[in-house]
Amino acid sequence: MKLKIDHVAIAGSRLEPLQSAFAEVELATDYGGPHSNGVTHMSLLGFDDGSYIELISSLRPDRVSPWWHEHIVGDGGPCAWALETDDVAAEAQRARALGIKVEGPTPVFRDRPDGTRVEWDQVILGDHAMGALLPFVLKDRTPRHYRVKPSVSVADTELKAVGLVILAIADLDRASKLFQRLYDLPPPTVCESLSFAATLAHFENQPFALATPPRPHGWLHKRLMRFGDSPCACLIGTTDLAASKERFPLGKVETWFDRQVAWFDAATFDRLKIGLIGL
Repeated sequence: MKLKIDHVAIAGSRLEPLQSAFAEVELATDYGGPHSNGVTHMSLLGFDDGSYIELISSLRPDRVSPWWHEHIVGDGGPCAWALETDDVAAEAQRARALGIKVEGPTPVFRDRPDGTRVEWDQVILGDHAMGALLPFVLKDRTPRHYRVKPSVSVADTELKAVGLVILAIADLDRASKLFQRLYDLPPPTVCESLSFAATLAHFENQPFALATPPRPHGWLHKRLMRFGDSPCACLIGTTDLAASKERFPLGKVETWFDRQVAWFDAATFDRLKIGLIGL
């Protein structure tokens, strides 16, 4: 099956610095309001295809966040990913039948600054935190455009989608087999990236890749020790990487699985690991 990214979440101890980091590279986000959990709030960068990057933090630093607390208090950056589905109950049933732990469907809402209430159902899959290894899945209750619409900073530009989510994985073989079982995928293609300092595994035509440290003591190993298996980077899909290089502060172009990749070369983005990938 071809998976469809709903969004990827990026966490920080305060929302404003995350918003500023994106704005400084001309990717201004839209404030989306607080969640129904009573602790977190968010801002988002919405793309033309309906996917988005969610910046998430806490409104209540005196409380433990029910979502991604360690990533929030530790300024962990990428923390979770989610998929769209037409039927959350059916997806939950399918995963249970495969022996996957399932939580939900659970109704969730968020109140936008303009007073509009956004509602959806979500299902958490697997033994990790929500969306850390396996994605959580969402189905809107209210119209989709209540939850996300293209942000002015990227609407009608070459930046079209969340192109690729990269997951930091301690056991690449075990995780690969889990994804193959859950989504009926063939074995992934594996390669080495010197610039990313990781062994990468990618399932053909899917919007995610797995990354494991080839040796201890590197940045990816340290991240795994701090946050465990979870997203560690996000690549925005561009239809014209040459034009994007003219517009944005990007580093050297490299090739991942026959697709061109370039990372944002900005100090504020260093720990966030955000880049572009050709569509």
